[in-house]
Amino acid sequence: MKKYVLAIDQGTTSSRAIIFDINANIVSSAQMEFSQICPKSGWVEHNPIEIWETVYEVLKEALFKSGLRLRDISAIGITNQRETTVLWDRRTGKPVYNAICWQSRQSKDICDDLIAKGYEDMIHQKTGLIINPYFSASKIKWIFDNVPGVYERALKGDILFGTVDTFLVWKLTNGKQYITDPTNACRTLLYNINTLEWDQELLDLFGIPNCMLPKIVSNSEEYGIATKLWELDDSADVPIASIIGDQQASLFGQCCFDVGSVKNTYGTGCFMLMNTKNRPVFSKKGLLTTIAWKIKDEVEYALEGSVFVGGSAIQWLRDGMRMFQASKDCEEYAKRVETSDGVYVVPAFVGLGTPYWDDDARGAVFGLTRATKKEHFITATIESIAYQSKDVMEVMKEEAGIRIKTLAVDGGASANNYLMQFQANILDVKVLRPKCLETTALGAAYLAGLAVKVWKNKEDIMKNHTMEKIFLNNIDEEERNNLYKGWAKAVEATRVFK
Repeated sequence: MKKYVLAIDQGTTSSRAIIFDINANIVSSAQMEFSQICPKSGWVEHNPIEIWETVYEVLKEALFKSGLRLRDISAIGITNQRETTVLWDRRTGKPVYNAICWQSRQSKDICDDLIAKGYEDMIHQKTGLIINPYFSASKIKWIFDNVPGVYERALKGDILFGTVDTFLVWKLTNGKQYITDPTNACRTLLYNINTLEWDQELLDLFGIPNCMLPKIVSNSEEYGIATKLWELDDSADVPIASIIGDQQASLFGQCCFDVGSVKNTYGTGCFMLMNTKNRPVFSKKGLLTTIAWKIKDEVEYALEGSVFVGGSAIQWLRDGMRMFQASKDCEEYAKRVETSDGVYVVPAFVGLGTPYWDDDARGAVFGLTRATKKEHFITATIESIAYQSKDVMEVMKEEAGIRIKTLAVDGGASANNYLMQFQANILDVKVLRPKCLETTALGAAYLAGLAVKVWKNKEDIMKNHTMEKIFLNNIDEEERNNLYKGWAKAVEATRVFK
């Protein structure tokens, strides 16, 4: 029996392919960055064709590095940046506009109009979400309103909509499979998480024809053969066997299978999810209710908090402020000072996420003195990631009614020991960093492997889950409270000054 699974991890700034063996060890990996297109302040777009090309190239490179052939792969799993919206021509496959990224705020006026008309409660009860340009529906409408002829072509059935997973599967199967899964569908503002179907009332509200929506499938099943890859090996019928949004993939990859288990991914943004099993918890304080996964007929839910700027704040220090050459260098600067010396950085570059949902907020710095050094500025920026995550956890604990004792962490910035220690301090919980930080890709691999019997069940998967390091709180409650009060004041001042 073949024992390898290939995961495609299509993220916000790069595409990756990782091959895992049956013990969840990484056999090989490849990564390529792609262009970030920012036509105006607050707008973030991607070229869908460039995304596809990077995916295809990293897939080939990972295979080459591994020494394996395509026929050695049991299945392909796909995980992706969610909410990012692609519209393309059904016949030619050509996108009608750039992919509008989840980060982009360009459909804000559409959302503001719906809020003014009083649709918030109805949409929240159906979708578990809030009205915000973060989600896909307003992005679709923005394209209809701003790209001539697209709406009319959509009405005729000539235009397809998909989040990135849908576009990739369509490309990999040469247009034969037009599908998505519940974890991506539930981030569109068009999917009813109670009925588990596209919602006609929501489609009518946004003016989106039903004929342009993909079929919804489960997160772990054989969808079809990746016939595009016959170019690499025409004797290899490799099935695509999982699709899952990146944050839910991480939750699965972290083996957060029990009620109340929580993970936080430190990527471009930070995304904290709590498994609530078969009970959807509807938030009153800015958390999102989302589908964790659907395996066979069993649906599990999660509570989610979103931090828009996480690891991208470190990229900003590197590229925008030119404070160091490599992202990993920021930890060395933080070690040179004992504290951030009262400096707070609020990196609200594209607004603030949970629990504020303030699209108009912009970044700010507080507490500067003549004694402030570059090291303090860098340290404060690192700490801002932990503070924002605490904002999310405080609401999560309250609304779920569950005491959180541990936090599973992953994502690129979780390799930063200073950040992880400060996170443990400010949360007063155990921070658990697994041996394999690629839990997003691993979650997609696990789900694909379940579908083709590489792994038998969740218990079989959990045997692979080992910790690399555990961080424990080492400050007292008074210090923790004082630090967090300072952060709260900085956020309040940021929101006033806009």
